[in-house]
Amino acid sequence: MAIPISYNARSVVARWPAAIVSILGIAGTVGVFVAMLAMARGFQATLVASGSAQNAIVRRAGANSEMESAVNLDQARVIADASEVARGKDGLPLASGEVVVIAAFPLVSTGTDANVQVRGLSREVLQVRPSVQITEGRFFGPGLAELIVGRNAVRIYGGLELDSRIEFGGQRWRVVGIFDAGGSAFDSELWCDASVLAQTYKRPENIFQSVTVRLTSPDAFSSFKDGLTSDPRLTVQVDREVDYYARQSQMVSTLIRVLGFLVAFVMGIGAVFGALNTMYSAVAARAREIATMRALGFGGGSVVMSFVFESLLIALAGGVLGCLAVLPLNGFTTGTINWQTFSHLAFAFRVTPDLLIIGIAFALLMGFVGGVLPAVRAARLPVAGALREL
Repeated sequence: MAIPISYNARSVVARWPAAIVSILGIAGTVGVFVAMLAMARGFQATLVASGSAQNAIVRRAGANSEMESAVNLDQARVIADASEVARGKDGLPLASGEVVVIAAFPLVSTGTDANVQVRGLSREVLQVRPSVQITEGRFFGPGLAELIVGRNAVRIYGGLELDSRIEFGGQRWRVVGIFDAGGSAFDSELWCDASVLAQTYKRPENIFQSVTVRLTSPDAFSSFKDGLTSDPRLTVQVDREVDYYARQSQMVSTLIRVLGFLVAFVMGIGAVFGALNTMYSAVAARAREIATMRALGFGGGSVVMSFVFESLLIALAGGVLGCLAVLPLNGFTTGTINWQTFSHLAFAFRVTPDLLIIGIAFALLMGFVGGVLPAVRAARLPVAGALREL
């Protein structure tokens, strides 16, 4: 015979001060845990969104990132001439040789300098990456010291408003446009003409860090890669753009997750002890009730299940409260260092339904661990002794 669920609900309400302490402890733990996972999810999603399955990025063989790579002009022409590369309306291949440098700009929030990625590109880049749209102003002019700035960069770094003039690399630049890259890592970058950027930093004009191409279709990647890697004129590695940026996100997102699990583990221990204290107190205060239920025919197993359910009920309330507390973080923009490029990257927290489910499951786990021992103790209470105290 099972003990009615309504009995547990009334017990939680009747002992609300102790229950609230446990609920708040579990809510805090779940909130921090879900927030850390949402941060890692947001960072990873921002970088992955930078890539397209129809784009391929070509770098020097053995280079883990663009910063370590070098592709000369002759190689870039061979890459662009591949039959799998799409052509624009003017018949030119949709290929963008890109130069990447790091420049320091002040953060609006603190005034301290942060490393910002400045990307020099070809004029075909908006066809290579059609998801990028100019929302204000215009595209930079070829051969001119002009910049277009990602929407996040305008908000996070100082002095990058439309039509402003800034100086870096010994060159004075004018911001002529603001672009929206759909929440990807490009939204934190500054874009300009590749040849001007190379001249500014006194780099050879015929050397790029990478070449990004738009393929005729996503299915053309394999033949494109095979053709380039087998060409004796080239020593390159070829990746889908989306896979390249997914790997870029692994180091930081893994670090955030590990820290999140460590923090949640430490806080979870405290929350479990809080649940243990609450349930042990409930067992001590309800010894006569338990004895009476046992005398009425409720078995030890029913008592165990009843107290475990009560602990899970408290944990569920804490888990829901923790998830509700972290929901306002969804879409909140922050920034951190991308350790692959050593540049500052703005990204938004992503509180997704699966993370909320994980948070609730974590809360229930804490409730179960905190409820089992008190439940077993309740089932083992001597019935006769407790009844004599009535």
